[in-house]
Amino acid sequence: MKVKKIEIKWNPVLSIYASESFLKTVGDEYGWLGGFEDSGKFRCILPYTIIRKTALFRLVRFRVETIPFDGDLDVAEEKAFLNSAVEYFRSIGTDMIIPATTNTIFRTYPDGAQAAPYGTFIIDLKKTEEQLWSDLHPNHRNKVRRAMKNGVVVTDGIEYLDTAYELIRDTFKVSNLGFMDYNQFKCIIKALNDNVKIFVAKQQDRIQGCLVAPYSKYSAYALHSGRIPGVDKGAMNLLRWEAIRHFRNLGAGRFDAVGVRINPEKGSKQEGLFKFKQRFGGQLLQGYMWKYGLNPVKFAIYNIAVRLLRGGDIVDAERHKL
Repeated sequence: MKVKKIEIKWNPVLSIYASESFLKTVGDEYGWLGGFEDSGKFRCILPYTIIRKTALFRLVRFRVETIPFDGDLDVAEEKAFLNSAVEYFRSIGTDMIIPATTNTIFRTYPDGAQAAPYGTFIIDLKKTEEQLWSDLHPNHRNKVRRAMKNGVVVTDGIEYLDTAYELIRDTFKVSNLGFMDYNQFKCIIKALNDNVKIFVAKQQDRIQGCLVAPYSKYSAYALHSGRIPGVDKGAMNLLRWEAIRHFRNLGAGRFDAVGVRINPEKGSKQEGLFKFKQRFGGQLLQGYMWKYGLNPVKFAIYNIAVRLLRGGDIVDAERHKL
């Protein structure tokens, strides 16, 4: 499989994370790689960004997985493509490929990569609303009904941007996690333009929680959510259910719960998140997160720094399960 940089020609049947308006907002450099058979037949696309950390580091980060073109791409073909993509990034002087964003689930990984299992739950929005409701776990259905009975209502609008940012930032803080600064958040929302929804759940005009969801005809993504302390029981269930209904009515093909750990530890917060997302009725899509050192010295420095700052990245945390 041969690889070369190609012109970006995004359209709404592709993931919103492949669009130029998004890529240029989250990377110092960006583009699409195309995969070609030896015959010249075009087989797949891999959007990418390159982040410059000071003058010393050029980090590749993927924002969406390999996108097949003109028919299916089997796993062996994708691996060959990723092997060639690694050599492309080596040839242009990048230092490493860091773990992708959590919406990005690769079916395989290149030879020599450090990899870990990872997944997400995908809800098929081509189903009827009745089928989607039936797919919800009884516990989730009960919580949705309870929230509605308690007067929780869901609405959306760009006017909730500031409130959503504060809720998400504060929710991350509870888990001792950092979140992007306000200007970066606002810039991303602005770049997504009409392809993002900010949902909020209200009870007696008090906002209980929020969900930020980029989308296109291909998929909607439950990117970030946040909630107040002591949130009404069921408010977050209702919020996500109404988002699912909304995107189905908009014609999105699927709803992506965005990232779960595989076989999380019993009783852990990660197990709770797994069950919460699972009970909306989606199918588990299991694949991999991975990283790759192109410059061994700089890659070693990166790994040490990430372990000191955050205890490691997602690949470090999950690779023992491979």
